[in-house]
Amino acid sequence: MSHAQHHAKQHGDDEHAGHDKHAGHDPAAFRRKFWLSLALTVPIVATSHMVMDWFGYELDFPGIGLVGPVLGTVVFGYGGWPFLQGAVREIRDRAPGMMLLIAMAISVAYVASLATSLGAFDLDFWWELAALVTIMLLGHWQEMKAIGQAQGALSALAALLPDDAERLDPEGQPQRVAVTELGVGDVVLVRPGSRVPADGTVVDGRAELDESMITGESRPVSRATGDRVVAGTVATDAALRVRIEAVGDDTALAGIQRLVSEAQQSSGRAQVLADRFAAWLFYIATATAVLTLVVWSLLGDVDEAVVRTVTVLVIACPHALGLAIPLVIALSTAVAAKAGILVKDRLALERMRTIDTVLFDKTGTLTRGEHVVTDVAAASGTTESDVLAIAAAVEADSEHPLARAIVAAAEQGDQRVATGFHSLTGRGVRAEVDGVTYAVGGPALLRELDVTVPEDLDEHRRDWSHRGAAVLYLLRLNDGDATVLGALALADQIRPEARQAIADLRGQGIRKIAMITGDARPVAEAVAADLGFRSGEDEVFAEVLPAEKDDTVTELQRRGLRVAMVGDGVNDAPALARANVGIAIGAGTDVAIESAGVVLASSDPRGVSGVIRLSRAAYRKMLQNLVWAAGYNVIALPLAAGVLAWAGVALSPAVAAVLMSASTIVVALNAQLLRRVALRPPEAT
Repeated sequence: MSHAQHHAKQHGDDEHAGHDKHAGHDPAAFRRKFWLSLALTVPIVATSHMVMDWFGYELDFPGIGLVGPVLGTVVFGYGGWPFLQGAVREIRDRAPGMMLLIAMAISVAYVASLATSLGAFDLDFWWELAALVTIMLLGHWQEMKAIGQAQGALSALAALLPDDAERLDPEGQPQRVAVTELGVGDVVLVRPGSRVPADGTVVDGRAELDESMITGESRPVSRATGDRVVAGTVATDAALRVRIEAVGDDTALAGIQRLVSEAQQSSGRAQVLADRFAAWLFYIATATAVLTLVVWSLLGDVDEAVVRTVTVLVIACPHALGLAIPLVIALSTAVAAKAGILVKDRLALERMRTIDTVLFDKTGTLTRGEHVVTDVAAASGTTESDVLAIAAAVEADSEHPLARAIVAAAEQGDQRVATGFHSLTGRGVRAEVDGVTYAVGGPALLRELDVTVPEDLDEHRRDWSHRGAAVLYLLRLNDGDATVLGALALADQIRPEARQAIADLRGQGIRKIAMITGDARPVAEAVAADLGFRSGEDEVFAEVLPAEKDDTVTELQRRGLRVAMVGDGVNDAPALARANVGIAIGAGTDVAIESAGVVLASSDPRGVSGVIRLSRAAYRKMLQNLVWAAGYNVIALPLAAGVLAWAGVALSPAVAAVLMSASTIVVALNAQLLRRVALRPPEAT
């Protein structure tokens, strides 16, 4: 077993124990008990005189009278043991529930069967007892199997880690080692088609990485020298050399596992309601069973009193109720994790359905948080392509983010080579291209050189500045004279998905979309207009300091709005914590964000609408399951007690067990429909 598989198994065992605290068994144990109990139940049923009368056959052999008592006792002791254990735990914890009801039902049935064998009653009850225990085992096995499948998200995440890796020795030769042997600082070779074994930084190579298993993003993303990569992602087309920066429990993948595990084990308001209802049901069922026993005994039919009492206890077992909420919780968090939505706080997910205002932090959320060249303008006698090509050559050796943006914009065009690069601190850069000296800089460089910008370029500058773009100029230097050849506008690029994210939220009935930023108001208003904000409905908070974002959330809440704050989880932490729901976005390599209730592993703001869809769908499923479980008992309990026995309508304990298990299956199938919820909208075009 690999390290990852062991880690997943440990999580899975803990969760099963957490869910089925009463039984203390895994699904495999219930499966074995079910099949053995079924094998023993068949001869018990076949030798029952009642069954023989029903089907018109006859069996008779020496010792036939012992088949029921002997095999029935084995079924009760072996198959019923998990329920008896669970009942003891519930009594010890003073939390009566499903296990205690089941234990009472099979115990009363066993005592009645034993008394019948000793001549105290005239009941053919052994087959009912065996069938009851067997059906209960089947229902419990299927319940735990369903929970296990939902929690399989953890195993799937753990399976993303390879068992071994190719670590480079001091000579740069790859050596295959176990992933557990990797340490921080090691350099590993990731071949095409292989998975990254641990979090790290690319030190050599460029490749398209499939990160869908971590972020939910369907398209591969390019990763090159200096970029962070995450354990479990796949290099699709080329090899990379990666320096390891985090291993084991410190990796993003391990963090995601912890979030999924904690969310699946957490309880929300619906779970508290279900637990309370289960406790009420125990007392109601117990009172109904006692009343049934007394009434039927007073009517002079002690045999029927026992049968009715057992049936009441069986039909009231809150199996469906016990599955209604945990399965929805497990499925919703597993479905979300697969789409790159990590639920840290169940209450946050529940509250998301009531949100009427979504407040986005602009930089890094609605925009990429990095500048790109948006416009190029050339002075008379120069072309825009020349301006971009020369500016890129001059900036080629600069590490400034704006310089990198210019170089990136010119990659597909004419390539020039510069020499004699020189940085002009705080003003710009200078270099020679084809023997001519050029400089690239902003207003400070223009002032130093006392250069006047041509009127046509200045018009562009005013328009670009109004839209919030930074403006750089390309100048030709000649013996102390400087001439402006062109200008470039660089702006924080709006994410192509952002417009669709806003539209999706409107389609879901969100009352107000708001944006908060430290940018000047004209810049913020320009971005909002580009995103499709509606005047009079939506709101823009501009020139807000990071420390004031928390106050903005408070202001919106004072107006009676229920606010979801969407930010990058760094300087937005106080606002994320203050909001009704905090959503951290773009956290694929940093899942340990304490301030957010929900984490979007990708940088796609459309995931916010996915969280709302999931919240509403999960809430519907919880309510439907609770209504079904409650309604089922309202009808079934009186029938089990025999209120319609005068009309020939009566349930046997075995039939009650079948109906109870059927209600569990209905609840499980209804919860499985959560898998059909579309959390990721179509790709933006």
